[in-house]
Amino acid sequence: MAASKDDQAQALLDWYRAMGVDEVVGEVSVNRFAAPAAEAAPSTPRPESKTSAKTPSTTPQQNSLLNGKSSGNPIETAATLADLEALAGQFEGCALKRTAKSLCFARGNDQARVMFIGEAPGRDEDLQGKPFVGRAGKLLDRMLASIGLSEDDVYITNTVYWRPPGNRTPTPQEIESCAPFLARQIELLKPDIIVLLGGAAAKSILDTGEGIMRLRGKWLTYHSGGRDIPTIATLHPAYLLRTPGDKRLAWRDMLMVKQALERKE
Repeated sequence: MAASKDDQAQALLDWYRAMGVDEVVGEVSVNRFAAPAAEAAPSTPRPESKTSAKTPSTTPQQNSLLNGKSSGNPIETAATLADLEALAGQFEGCALKRTAKSLCFARGNDQARVMFIGEAPGRDEDLQGKPFVGRAGKLLDRMLASIGLSEDDVYITNTVYWRPPGNRTPTPQEIESCAPFLARQIELLKPDIIVLLGGAAAKSILDTGEGIMRLRGKWLTYHSGGRDIPTIATLHPAYLLRTPGDKRLAWRDMLMVKQALERKE
């Protein structure tokens, strides 16, 4: 017996969910299977175009932001983290912005001694406009509490500021587009310690191809603004939710952070 229309619709919804589609992005549904309306033939032949698409125009400010290291680049001259966040909100150079709802720049204390850098925002973060507020964020808060820290003591961000569709891993190009902002973010915060959450953040910030299991549990160095900042990589809270047996490894890393902070007091 042929499946009913309801069964077919449910099967389609189940397939969407499996592919990572978990929210509606438009107010009106679009029938992608409908034949496109035929265009009226022009009265006179048009000359053949040499380009397949029109290059979008950009303002001088957007060009400056996209150039990264250009003279007088607003990213490099941003005086405060609030100024830098405002610039990130104007930035059009990361494709993730087109599919995300919110800019997720940071949460925590902009005078913090410890900076945590993760991979990318997820669904909950996209809805609230802050990094690490979902299940992984709640676990991170418990990890911080275990060494006597709270949101008031740390500054938390990601390698990209917009949610990738379906919570996929951001591409190297997407990470690179946000890298000038993140570099300036670190310069402005001037943290005593950087903690990298997960392999994607560790590989990006440390510019290495080594996996997280090789990188975690030891002190490394990130150079920023004429300073060498002690940096440690640990397992991402989202990974720990899937693999709770490895929480013991993250606990060791967090103890190293606690001991380093105590030595600096």
